[in-house]
Amino acid sequence: MDLNICGRKALVTGADSGIGFATAQLLLAEGATVVMTDREPDKLHHAVQQLPGSENRPHAIAADVTDPAAIERLAQKVEDEVGDLDILINVAGIHGEGGLFHEISQEGWDHTIDVDLMGPVRVTRAFLPGLRRGGWGRIVFVSSEDAVQPYDDELPYCAAKAGLLSLAKGLSRTYASEGLLVNTVSPAFIETPMTDEMMSKRAEALGVPFDEAIASFLREERPFMELGRRGKPDEVANVIAFLCSDAASFVNGSNYRVDAGSVATI
Repeated sequence: MDLNICGRKALVTGADSGIGFATAQLLLAEGATVVMTDREPDKLHHAVQQLPGSENRPHAIAADVTDPAAIERLAQKVEDEVGDLDILINVAGIHGEGGLFHEISQEGWDHTIDVDLMGPVRVTRAFLPGLRRGGWGRIVFVSSEDAVQPYDDELPYCAAKAGLLSLAKGLSRTYASEGLLVNTVSPAFIETPMTDEMMSKRAEALGVPFDEAIASFLREERPFMELGRRGKPDEVANVIAFLCSDAASFVNGSNYRVDAGSVATI
């Protein structure tokens, strides 16, 4: 499908793996100019090396979304290398500290909110002036099923992701008249390093193989995921890319669930 984003300029955070990497790869294939960013330079460089072909190579600029000065440097470097953005995709995030509410430390709360909510706030603030200048733009935030279906042992993550839904809705009301559309995508249990780590810990705790940890998690914790498997990063990237395209020209302030039915409500 031609998304008509050839030549558009996009920044993808959290781009060294998982959903961010799959999204960057898809946008590159559609002819967009893509800047990939993530915290660790070595991992980011390795991710870029995994991309096929030699045409339309991405720009790779490491930055930590919790560091305001680093975000300012990222914004300046992007401006110098590609100019104003047309598309901003906020993927970077962590699961953060887990446990019941009374078990989670203040540091666990602070760090999760800092990465998962304030990180996208910082990045969006830094790139918003350029996005507004173009008269056409897209911002996509990657939230989670947890934003509307919170789990009692993941509350910092749930709260941060719920904040993204509210942030995106508010931004969508502010800037749509300028041609800048803002939406969210909410995945559930995707094959990423984050869920790999979660399932490795579960496997160790239960004394079972990795695959059985996934199967038992689906049975016990995510019973409404009717497909009975983890999602794939490209299945989320496809929806993100759609929201970045002219095909989504009347979609604004929406939340697209990519969750195999995991959220139980309509």
